[in-house]
Amino acid sequence: MPLARRLTLADAVAIGLGSMIGAGVFTVWGPAIGAAGSSLLIALLLAGIVAFCNATSSAQLAAVHPVSGGTYAYGRAELGPWWGFVAGWCFVIGKLASCAAMAMTVAAYVAPAGWQKPVAVAAVTALTAVTCVGVTRTARVTQVLVAVTLLGLIVVLAAAGTALPHAAPAPLPPGSPYGVLQAAGLLFFAFAGYARIATMGEEVRDPSRAIPRAIGIALASALVIYVLIGGAVVLTLGGAAESSSAPLADVVTAAGWPRAAPAVRIAAATAATGALLALLSGIGRTSLAMARERDLPRSLTAVDPRHHVPRRAQLAAGAVVVAVVLVADLRGAIGFSSFGVLLYYFVANAAALQQGGAARRYPKPLQVLGAIGCVALAASLPVSSVMIGAGVVLVGVGVRAIRLGRDRRRRDTPTG
Repeated sequence: MPLARRLTLADAVAIGLGSMIGAGVFTVWGPAIGAAGSSLLIALLLAGIVAFCNATSSAQLAAVHPVSGGTYAYGRAELGPWWGFVAGWCFVIGKLASCAAMAMTVAAYVAPAGWQKPVAVAAVTALTAVTCVGVTRTARVTQVLVAVTLLGLIVVLAAAGTALPHAAPAPLPPGSPYGVLQAAGLLFFAFAGYARIATMGEEVRDPSRAIPRAIGIALASALVIYVLIGGAVVLTLGGAAESSSAPLADVVTAAGWPRAAPAVRIAAATAATGALLALLSGIGRTSLAMARERDLPRSLTAVDPRHHVPRRAQLAAGAVVVAVVLVADLRGAIGFSSFGVLLYYFVANAAALQQGGAARRYPKPLQVLGAIGCVALAASLPVSSVMIGAGVVLVGVGVRAIRLGRDRRRRDTPTG
């Protein structure tokens, strides 16, 4: 059963922003400053450039292939089944880690000590239920969450603005080329939400026009927000942000607005909730597309006849995220997520590079730059993230190879 086309351009932009200005804007600054030091804004710009190249590739592909699955579907169509599988598998594992990071951020900001894990599990459970009752409701909830998040960020910027004339931030550690690349890879975690828009090609009205526009609007808006917030963190806290678990709350406190800190914490939890909701829904759609091609269990292809959502895929994604929350930490989840998503976009750039004629909307050098950027940033991530990520990717490739070999033997075995 096909999915219903219910989403407007505004819905798609809201869902993309809900993913991009989620937990990342409230949590990524400490690890990024620890890696890039005084070159943080260079790393942020680099992450934005790679994200822009990837966004143009996604937009070009989505205009020609307006179906669920994002780069999983694009890679299959333009490069072949194996490329599509690698993209889809990297997306699923990377975004599962992202979901865990979002849930942990919710708990870190609102739960008392000792209750972080139960609260994170409860958040995943509740939002998985929301994704099972319809994509339109998901979009409406995301719009509300984005609005609350933006209000919280406005408070941070206002507080930082009043503090700048007399701010005395701690010195930043010196930057290095490797540190800039690693920080850019970590910051990319915060930009990757536009993939969520591309995975909804089967549910957006007039997708050939709406999806490219939504990706461009959402990415440009997120980049402006990140530059402003990153500047506020550097100019107010400086190197002290490296050890902060809640840097934006610390910004308003350092600026002399301690009463505003609870509002920022609420906004952080709201942002992470919105991103978690959008990401859970996106994983379900990619899992649906992969299951249709037997790259995941066929049982995940079922679409609920009442709400028109892949309910089994959503429930499976929620269960896996709960398991990750119970065994992982926030910093590791961010690094692992960035590794998977960067490989996903490498395939997107390679697929867009193959397109020509009427399908081509952007110059090929953008796709070449995007592909090189993805590989460079992925390789520069913390060693543990690279090793674990590569291992999980290889496990997925090995399982698929075994299944294909088994299917081939069955076809070659004579019957009767």
